[in-house]
Amino acid sequence: MSKEYSYDTPLSEILMPDGENINKTNIEIILKEEIPVFCRHKIAQRYRLMPFKTLYEANNNFWRKDKNWEFFLTKETLDKLREKNIIEPAASETKDTKKTESGSPQKPAVVQGFGDDYKALAAMSNADKVKYLSDIKNKMDDLISKKTKDKSTVTKVMVNTTRDAVMINHSALKNVFDLGDAEAKKTTQTLVYTTHEMVKSYAQLASKDIFDDELMNRLVEKSNGTVVQHMARVYLNGISFLAYYNNFVTNRAAVINMRKTLNAKYRQYYQNLLPYISIDDIVLERVFQKGMLSIHPDLFVKWAVGFLIHDIGKVDTVEYHEGEASYDRSIVVEHVKLGYNSVVNKTNYPKEASLITGYHHEYYGNPEGYGYFRDHLEHFQKANPQVRPEYCITFDLDSILECHALAYFPAKILEIVDIYDSVTDPNRVYRKALDSAEALTMMREEFITKSLKIDPLLFELFISYIRRNKTKQTG
Repeated sequence: MSKEYSYDTPLSEILMPDGENINKTNIEIILKEEIPVFCRHKIAQRYRLMPFKTLYEANNNFWRKDKNWEFFLTKETLDKLREKNIIEPAASETKDTKKTESGSPQKPAVVQGFGDDYKALAAMSNADKVKYLSDIKNKMDDLISKKTKDKSTVTKVMVNTTRDAVMINHSALKNVFDLGDAEAKKTTQTLVYTTHEMVKSYAQLASKDIFDDELMNRLVEKSNGTVVQHMARVYLNGISFLAYYNNFVTNRAAVINMRKTLNAKYRQYYQNLLPYISIDDIVLERVFQKGMLSIHPDLFVKWAVGFLIHDIGKVDTVEYHEGEASYDRSIVVEHVKLGYNSVVNKTNYPKEASLITGYHHEYYGNPEGYGYFRDHLEHFQKANPQVRPEYCITFDLDSILECHALAYFPAKILEIVDIYDSVTDPNRVYRKALDSAEALTMMREEFITKSLKIDPLLFELFISYIRRNKTKQTG
């Protein structure tokens, strides 16, 4: 019978399977795969996640000679080693895994919330979290420097490091909830800066159009926390879609076709949003203030940071777009408010990123939406009754804060990606996950035709993005 490896599997069991001799092959693979080690101080009960390579280069017998620390492997690491045939599948995977009607094994059940690996990352000191994020950035930069980039390698690194970055940022913010705002901002300042620099490298890779979405979905599923899976997928697809948009607006013919789509299909929708504007004036520059603009790299990074932390206030129990048995609107709304207030008051994240956490479920003011912009608009108009939105979407921070537009561009982008991910999520509990075609059909019917919530033109672009990805995967 195969051995059951748990979260607390000692590193020595992998490096010395027989208890005596060191397995050099395993060490070579662990070095090559850049495996991290979960370290626990025996007396102080302090924890940290360290690269195996760093520890090994300092002392090639560290797991036996260091008397103060214990060394373990995380569940994610064990899964990776099973793929390399270093260890056998866990007994629970071989005995308890049920089979589907087709005879193929079912995926192991995922854990609601943040999953097992969260504990190790949350237990790290703030300094270790910053170092870990710096190491992630270095991995990204190494990939960027390569002239020829393997799509599979890029995607694996982006997915694995995104999951860790999400959990590190969530745990860091959770740790400062009870601190005063000034002290909290000081505590998180270096981590916020490092996250911003890390995302800058992500954005460069995403702009190269070498991201494999199908592989991304398979890799993300290896994280056994539903919240982490969702946040990682939305972040990665969000920056990928944003990069796709940037490429789109450089194509003059494509933008002309978007104008035609507006005139033929959606003018009335937008006129309903701006009833005081003549329908003859509902043109592309009225929908998008100043037209469909290309996103400057600095702004792209700020928005990408917002995509990464968009659900940072989410609690373990929140699940989206499920049956009524699981849907508690008050909890769902609360995560938006909690996340927004925490990011604004207790961190130094760019204001553009902060607004995304609070504005990405506005639904153009539809009653089913929620967030801070409608409250802001109501209070702003009471104080400034002469001001009314003149545009549907703005790219400009001041324009959204001064209510010159109904929506903030990156929030409308994320809104679509977020909904799409929630209805295609393979871990949906109360309803069957939709495939890509079913999801797009449902979103058009429920979020545009029946009641306008998402932006129609951006949704048209999103359909093109999804179809492009499918073509890439089958081509």
